[in-house]
Amino acid sequence: MKKILITFGTRPLAMRIARKLSASFEVLYASSEEIPELLLKSGNYAAIPKGLLPTFAHEVLKLSLDQQVDYVLPLGGFELEPLAEAKVLFDEYQISVLVPDKDILETFSIIENPPADLPYVLLSKGNNLLGEEIYENTLDGLLVTSDSAEEFALVCVSR
Repeated sequence: MKKILITFGTRPLAMRIARKLSASFEVLYASSEEIPELLLKSGNYAAIPKGLLPTFAHEVLKLSLDQQVDYVLPLGGFELEPLAEAKVLFDEYQISVLVPDKDILETFSIIENPPADLPYVLLSKGNNLLGEEIYENTLDGLLVTSDSAEEFALVCVSR
């Protein structure tokens, strides 16, 4: 079973996505926010630095390698850019970072703390990890589709 690491893992959005993924993935969580000791002891949670720190991407990579993670889903708005910049490094270790490429990241609208009923897609090279759909593009990231399913907005918990 493949493993996915979700940042901001104590937030409701992370829990909603994890529930949808749990049948197909082993879900691990990380956060730069305070994590209750009970959760840390479970072995499914890890502390990481804030996304604004220069060591952030390397610490997430180290954790991903230690835990043999296949995918990293960043949910912090300030985590998106550093991980988009580090995608090539993660790719060298066969770890997919689920965020749009750096050169197109700023073209996306961002929805913070979206309502639960929005039509999420979690794309990895255009394949929806939450469902059967395959999109013609090669996008990565947790996105919300427009009614026509032709436009996307990036989803995060906060900036």
